[in-house]
Amino acid sequence: MAADMHRNKELEQDDKLYLWHPFTQMKDWLENDQLIIEDGHGVYVRDIYGREYLDGISSLWVTVHGHARPEINEAISRQVGKISHSTLLGLSNVPATRLARRLVEITPPGLNKVFYSDSGSTAVEIALKMAYQYWQLSGRSDKTRFITFRNAYHGDTIGSVSVGGIDLFHATYRPLLFPTLQTESAYCYRCALGQTYPDCRMACLDQLEKTLEERHAEVAALLVEPLVQAAAGMLVSPPGYLTRIRELCTRYDVLMIADEVAVGFGRTGKMFACEHEGIRPDLMSLAKGITGGYLPLAATITTDRVFEAFLGEHEEFKTFFHGHTYTGNPVACAAALANLDIFAQDRTLENLQPKIRWLAEALRRFIELPHVGDVRQCGFMVGIELVASRETKEPYPTAKRMGHQVILKAREMGMIIRPLTDVIVLMPPLSTSIEELGRMVDIAYEAIRVVTDE
Repeated sequence: MAADMHRNKELEQDDKLYLWHPFTQMKDWLENDQLIIEDGHGVYVRDIYGREYLDGISSLWVTVHGHARPEINEAISRQVGKISHSTLLGLSNVPATRLARRLVEITPPGLNKVFYSDSGSTAVEIALKMAYQYWQLSGRSDKTRFITFRNAYHGDTIGSVSVGGIDLFHATYRPLLFPTLQTESAYCYRCALGQTYPDCRMACLDQLEKTLEERHAEVAALLVEPLVQAAAGMLVSPPGYLTRIRELCTRYDVLMIADEVAVGFGRTGKMFACEHEGIRPDLMSLAKGITGGYLPLAATITTDRVFEAFLGEHEEFKTFFHGHTYTGNPVACAAALANLDIFAQDRTLENLQPKIRWLAEALRRFIELPHVGDVRQCGFMVGIELVASRETKEPYPTAKRMGHQVILKAREMGMIIRPLTDVIVLMPPLSTSIEELGRMVDIAYEAIRVVTDE
C-alpha cells in the first residue's frame, strides 16, 4: 500500500513537472489537485487511487462502444502480432484496404475514395488542399477561397484554424492564417440577426446565398459541421438548414466539405449526420469515433469527380503531394474495422433510438433550473447553456468560471464531463445503458443546481 501511494504521488508530481496539457490553463493545473486516469471498462474510467467515474464525454467525444471492449482489444492485439506499421507511400496494407471499402459502403453515395491521416484537424486540412488543387487542375485557378461559418471549429492545425470561427480559440493566430469568407451560423438561442425560429425562415443563410451569388467564381469550397457546431457549445441547426446549404453549393458550383469529425459514427443517431437530410457532400472528414476511441486515425473521403482530376502522367505533376508517416496505420485500421463490426453486431444505431428519446424526456427538467438558458440535443450530443439571467440571456462573468465549477461538482459526484465555457456538455458513449444514462443526467442536474444556487 505504501508503495502504491509513493507511485501515485510520484505520478502526480511528474505530471506537473513534465506535461503540458491541451486547452488547459497550466497555472490552474499546477496549483490544484488533478485526476490521472489508469484504466476503464464500459462507460467507466478509474483513477490511480481506484476511484471510479462515469465517462460523460466519451473521453473527449471518441469512445463509442465503451472502454476495454474485448473485440477491439483483440483486433489490435492480432494486428500487432502481424505488423504494427507499414507505410502507405508506394505500398499498401491489408487493414487499410479493407477499411477503405467499408467506409465507402457506409458513407453517403458518391464518396468513393479514402485518404487516411491521423486526426480531425488533418482530415480537414486534407479536404482543404484537395478542394483547392482540384480547381487548379480543372482549369479554374481563380477558385481559391473558402466559405466558413461563424462559431465553426475544424481543428488546430494552421489550415483548419484558418477556417474556424471561434475567437477564443483562433484570434491569437490570425496573423498566421489565410483569409476566408465567413457567414452567419445557426445559433438560434442567440440569433445574431435578432430573429426567432421558425418565423425567421433561416434568414442566417441569406448571407451565405448573397456571398455565393456575388463571389462563387472565386470560391473553391464551403465547410460545414453538419447538424451540430459541437465545439461552439453544441449549436444544433434547424431542419432543412443542411439541405439548403447543399442546394446552394450545387447551384453555384462550389464543393461542399462536411466535417463529420465530431458528429460522425452514431453521435447524432445515424451513422453520419448528413444522412438526416440525405445530403451527399463532395468531401467528408472523419476521425474521433472511427476506431471506437482506441487509436488515432482519420479519413478524408471524396468523389470520383475530385479524384479523377488528379490523374495524369508523372511529368504533369498532378499528384496530391500530401501524406503522413502513419497514414493508414494497420493497427489503427484494424481497430476501426472491429469498431464497425460491433456497430453491426450490437445493432448500435437501432438500439440507440429509444435511449435518444429517453434522454430528450430526461433533459426537460433542466429548463426549470433558473440559470439554465437553453438545452440543446441532437442524438447523444447535449449542450446545457448556463446564464446569469434567463430573462436577458446575460452570460456569467468569465471570472466566475461557472462551467468549470459545475464539472468539478459533477466529478465529486462520480462523473467526468468538460464544459465549453459555460455550456455543460454531455456526450456519453453510445453503449451507455438507460440506467447509466439516468445516473449521468441526475449528476449533471444536481451539479448545475448546487453550483448555480450558491
